[in-house]
Amino acid sequence: HVHLVESGGGSVPAGGSLTLRCDASGWTHSHHSSGWFRQVPGKKREGVAVIDNDGTTTYADSVKGRFTISQDNSKNTLYLQMNNLKPEDTAMYYCAASGYPGTIGHRSPLPLWTIWGRGTQVTVSS
Repeated sequence: HVHLVESGGGSVPAGGSLTLRCDASGWTHSHHSSGWFRQVPGKKREGVAVIDNDGTTTYADSVKGRFTISQDNSKNTLYLQMNNLKPEDTAMYYCAASGYPGTIGHRSPLPLWTIWGRGTQVTVSS
């Protein structure tokens, strides 16, 4: 069975930082595209950052320059370093993995992302 487990969420003031972590079992992040998505109640889930299997990274415009996606292949772990957090970053953050053989980026359709974690909440206060 494949499992993705997120951790690292929490509550921080605006301007603060958090590092999200996604540990995988039964799956190798580096062989596929992996990404971070977020969702606010009542809104569509949106792509935040993706690292494709060729190492290409893409980011939503709203987080460029503040968030960094990376992976530690030795630990099979995906990270999202979030700096200078803003109240509008408040959301449930999900880790996802895609079996799609090509590069897909953060704007790819959600059905391409076949494996999801349960999410970790990030709350940024003003």
